[in-house]
Formats: sequence, structure tokens, C-alpha cells
Amino acid sequence: MSTNHTLKVSLGERSYPITIGRNLLRGGFGLADFVAGPDCLVVSNETVAPLYLDALLANLAGKQCTSVALADGEVHKTVATMHGILDKLVETGANRDTTLIALGGGVVGDITGFAAACYMRGVAFIQVPTTLLAQVDSSVGGKTGVNHPGGKNLIGAFHQPQIVLIDTDTLSTLPERELKAGLAEVIKYGAICDLGFFGWLEQNMQLLLDKDPDALAFAIRRSCELKAEIVAADERESGRRAILNFGHTFGHAIENCLGYGEWLHGEAVAAGMLMAAELSAMDREDINRLSALLNAAGLPTAPPPLRAEQWMQTMGLDKKVQAKQLRFVLLRELGDAYITAEYDATRLDQLTGAAA
Repeated sequence: MSTNHTLKVSLGERSYPITIGRNLLRGGFGLADFVAGPDCLVVSNETVAPLYLDALLANLAGKQCTSVALADGEVHKTVATMHGILDKLVETGANRDTTLIALGGGVVGDITGFAAACYMRGVAFIQVPTTLLAQVDSSVGGKTGVNHPGGKNLIGAFHQPQIVLIDTDTLSTLPERELKAGLAEVIKYGAICDLGFFGWLEQNMQLLLDKDPDALAFAIRRSCELKAEIVAADERESGRRAILNFGHTFGHAIENCLGYGEWLHGEAVAAGMLMAAELSAMDREDINRLSALLNAAGLPTAPPPLRAEQWMQTMGLDKKVQAKQLRFVLLRELGDAYITAEYDATRLDQLTGAAA
């Protein structure tokens, strides 16, 4: 049986562990120890709840637990859905010592965390991510929120969890398309800050696609280590943390313009990363390596056909915009990302079709 690994997100009094391992939901971990009060609300969705809710509840012996299952999909990541969670909390008489537990992918985690941040001005919550994308990215760092028709994640709050519990066995039920979408965020870490990890991914991509347990465990652990380091240094994204958005300015525009859920988040980020690489002043060899790795993961390397005005209107609401100035995360070379408002405007027009 694989050994559990525990990392720490160091944020002073808001610090918390990330525990990664197998069989954690089937009795291999005492999650109740992280629920300070007597009761909790487990938020899942209609796909994940039938698979893992009973196992999770069995790990919460001695706690009064209720649950709610949301509709599945990015299209439901809305204020209205979050209100349903708040209604459930009010209905069950939840107090400030109630803990919310997110069991599912990134949508469930983001909505649950936002509800926890809002209810009674903030209650505790726990992340139990069940998709690769959530395990390596959205469950770590305390970003919570919902989408708005005008842009992705425009409404939300920073609210750190008590623990992130990653049971890699949940990936056994993950559809192939969602596995590949999660690999986009894994590739991102290598591209922005760890060339050695990027090289490891080039050598081991097929093992990841085959869901090799050891390969997945290493990729998840390294991704979480890198994100934990960046978040610890810049919790509220006032500086370096923004490099985690490599590819996301373009990617979020793709998601918004197509309609949430048409492309998965990771698919949109994959195309967005290559667009950002093309906008970067970097060697063609590095761009080709990134393109080849995305191809090997079965991810898109070109955006869908959008109009130039769609790109610019949506990117204008990007959270990195300052003083009406669009900023991008670009690469000096593979493994070295930076945030800048200085880029080749002509090249941007070419990439978005404005120069056509």
C-alpha cells in the first residue's frame, strides 16, 4: 500500500495540510479530526455523490452530517447554485461552528468554499477533490467563487480550507476527457517554474494517461508542492501568484465565449497556454516542446474560432487587468514565467484574429 504524503501550505494561523494517498476515503484517514464543531454539511454533485459520499460519511463518525448534491457541470457554477447551499445551511440551523466539506471537482470546491466564506461571515471548510484538475490546482490556495455571464470567477473570495484531502483512488472513476483536462494544469506547473518537472512529464505522459498510480501520485504531489510554495509567498495574488494563471487569460475567454462547459477548463487552458507561449519572446524550440507535450496529453493546441471583439471584451474583465491595462503571464523560457503589460500588440492581434 502506498505511503501517504502530507505537505503544508504555510500561511501563519491559516496554514493547513495537503494529504495525498490511496484508500483515504475507504478508512485510511480520520477526517473527523479536522471538523472542529459538532456538525457539517457535505456538498457534492449528482455524479460524485453516488460514488464516494457514503465512504466520506463513514469517515465522519461522531459528527452530525447532512449533504446536498448539486447539478454537475461548469454551467451550474453560479450565484443561484451557491444560494441553494446557503438555503440548506439555514434550513438545518447551521451555526458558525459548522464545517462545509466539498466532495467533487473544481466546481464543487469553488462554490462550497465561497458559500463557507459568506455564511455567517465565514465558517470552516474542507476540500476533498475527486478530479485531477481539482487535486493539483483548484483545491489548493483558497480561491473560491462562481462565474458571471460576463466572465469566469468574477464573484468570489479568498477563503483557505482546514485541510485538502486527496485520495488518488478517486481518479479510477474519472472519465478520460477529464483526466486529460487535469493534465493541462499539471503541465502548467512545469512550464512556469520547474523545467525538470516538465522534462519528467515529457518522459512519463503515457503512464499518466494510463492512470499509473505511482506516476499520478508523483505528478499530484509535485504540482501541490509548487502551488503551496507560490501561495505561501503571495496568498492574495498581489504579485508572483499570478504566474499560476499562465494560459488562463486566453482560456477563460474561450470558456466564456463558447458557453461554460462546452470546453472543459483544462482544455481551454491548454490552448491558452500555447497562445501565451506564442505571445512570449521565447525560442521556437521551447514553444514546440510545449505544443508537443500538450499534443501527447491529448489536449487542444489551437483555440476555437472566436471573433476578435469577443476575445478583447472578455479578456478586458480578466482579474490581472490593472488601470485598464491588459497583463499576461508570459514565458522567458520554459520554467521561467513572469507577469507583464508589455507584449507585442501586433502579435496579440494575430493570435486573436484582430489583424485579419
